[in-house]
Amino acid sequence: MRRVVSLFLPRWPTDRLRRKNPDLSGRDKPLVTVAAQGQRRVLSSVDETAERLGLSRGMTVTHAQSLIPSLVVMDATPEADEAALHRLGLWCVRYSPLVTPNPPDGVFIDVAGSAHLFHGEAALLDDVLERLSRDGFAAKAAIADTPGCAWAMARYSNVKIVSPGRASEAIASLPVAALRLTPETIASLHEVGIERVAQIASKPRASLHLRFGGEVLLRFDQALGSVQEALTSLIPPEVPSKELRFAEPLADAEDLKRVIARLTELLCPELERRGVGARRLDLVFMRVDNLAQAVRVGLSRPYREPVHLAKLLEERLVLVDPGFGIEAATLTASWIEAITERQTIGRHVALDGNEVDVTQLVDTLGVRLGEKSVFRLAPVQSELPERSVRKVPALHPAQGLDWPKHLPRPARLFVHPEPIDAIAALPDHPPRLFVWRRQQYRVTKADGPERIHGEWWRSDAEINLVRDYYRVETSDGARYWLFRDGAAGDGGKWWLHGVGEA
Repeated sequence: MRRVVSLFLPRWPTDRLRRKNPDLSGRDKPLVTVAAQGQRRVLSSVDETAERLGLSRGMTVTHAQSLIPSLVVMDATPEADEAALHRLGLWCVRYSPLVTPNPPDGVFIDVAGSAHLFHGEAALLDDVLERLSRDGFAAKAAIADTPGCAWAMARYSNVKIVSPGRASEAIASLPVAALRLTPETIASLHEVGIERVAQIASKPRASLHLRFGGEVLLRFDQALGSVQEALTSLIPPEVPSKELRFAEPLADAEDLKRVIARLTELLCPELERRGVGARRLDLVFMRVDNLAQAVRVGLSRPYREPVHLAKLLEERLVLVDPGFGIEAATLTASWIEAITERQTIGRHVALDGNEVDVTQLVDTLGVRLGEKSVFRLAPVQSELPERSVRKVPALHPAQGLDWPKHLPRPARLFVHPEPIDAIAALPDHPPRLFVWRRQQYRVTKADGPERIHGEWWRSDAEINLVRDYYRVETSDGARYWLFRDGAAGDGGKWWLHGVGEA
């Protein structure tokens, strides 16, 4: 199923000019662009400040300057704006291989095969908007099954995500302008009292076509997905890419696997010639109905071994709907990095202590489980145990830190210590028994205390923080890591922080 993001840039011309010209970077003065309309010069676009002061598109320059004498006026450059929008589309390839500029103020991104790399659709939208906002661009975005529905939601609604199959409900209450109709058609619809999309759905299709032509029904059907709308994808000319076209449409999964194997065999020699490896691969299948199906895989480090790359892409074939058949396939290495060659030896004669290459295992698990689920734990320099470890990518290089070997730590450390009830013979002694999760444990052996102080440089609340840790073994042979956060006379409480022996 398609999932298309519509990126809407309501102030693209003025935002672009402010970013391009340092003298316009301040937003205290309103900025507009103007274009000739017959014998008049009218506002083509207005920035946020100008709009807040009452200016709008279509207003004459003379009228606008009479209202705001300090208005900054610049000539509109639609060709330059469209060229910049094309460059923005190339930037959006980071989110999906299927990106289509939508002049004059938008971009379409089909993320059905790549949203998982950004931990879901909501996270992907947040990332796009946050990056654009950081660069000074006002932007809105919405995602839906069709480009038409996503376009409507981005411009006429505050809903960012339309659930699959709910396009008709989402756009029903929106104005007819949300269907991407021409101003003339919108005016004609208003003349007969049709102002909302739901009203179009209630009218006979034959009469709508007879009175308003095919535009209304076409845009309505495209928004609901009854008519497929093809999006042509942007491919930067400098990236390694290979394409195959077929005499007969392909639909069988085994045929598609053979296509993937052939594409990787063609692409990898090109990567080797450039001295690079792929960190991200985009596979695009073009169906006979001119609808593109794309999948994307990420790699933990640069790679150019065709068998491994083909295996990763095959894992994502479940996301591809071949429809009535696929007539072309394109494989692109949309993210490449240099590969440093290194001498290797056979695994059967490897010396003890040699580093084992687990790249293929990490990549395979990342495709199956998600990159966020594949990680390792790395030590962090911190006094408090819960701060002394963090998650890092599975192949993240070592930083030279290690846990203290003379201080044993539990095999399982809780993120948050859990409260327990404990009884100790003397204030500085380990407990004789404790109750954890409504179960009583009798202590037979113990070691401690190990005193740990808070990190006073982090906050004043930790200046007086003290913990006395004990390693204890219970009557059933299990081992636990306990601590008391203060002297018994001062109301110190007992906590369980870990289970098992390191």
